[in-house]
Amino acid sequence: MGYVTDAVRAQLHRRTPRQTSAEAIGADSLRRFVQATMEPNPIHWDEQAAAASRYGHVVAPPLYPVHAFRRPAGTPDPLDRAFTDPEWDGSGNRDDTGLPPLPLGLDRHLNGGSEVEFYALAAVGDTVSVTHEYVDAVDKVGKSGEFVLVKREAVYTNQDGQVLLTVRRTGIHR
Repeated sequence: MGYVTDAVRAQLHRRTPRQTSAEAIGADSLRRFVQATMEPNPIHWDEQAAAASRYGHVVAPPLYPVHAFRRPAGTPDPLDRAFTDPEWDGSGNRDDTGLPPLPLGLDRHLNGGSEVEFYALAAVGDTVSVTHEYVDAVDKVGKSGEFVLVKREAVYTNQDGQVLLTVRRTGIHR
């Protein structure tokens, strides 16, 4: 056992530079998101209902900041790879967190779950930013052999630095 080496430990607790969404939250994009997720609460689209709420203005659903990062207009489409590689399944180990891959030497990866802590709701006009970091990597042994649990954390803030939510994800590497 011993996939978690000094090289892996050196990557822990290093935050990525802040990544900021290409656009502020717009009423139209928020409306489309709310419709797509079938969110029934009118505080997410109706200014009158939102004004009467404890928020006083239109706010996004709690997980919206995670989806606020879209590809800016004029940038390459990552799905264009399908035109040149017919065997590509669209998944491709894509990681847009900005974190470097951990040098574990393990090829298989499984989602070990997520935890989310909510602090505030984003509002129309807010610009969302996020930072990512590896917070832990632990060697483990299970019934089917050795594996590594990798924990990552993403902190989403608005333009004023107010924390909106924290997402903690666990990856299982074999």
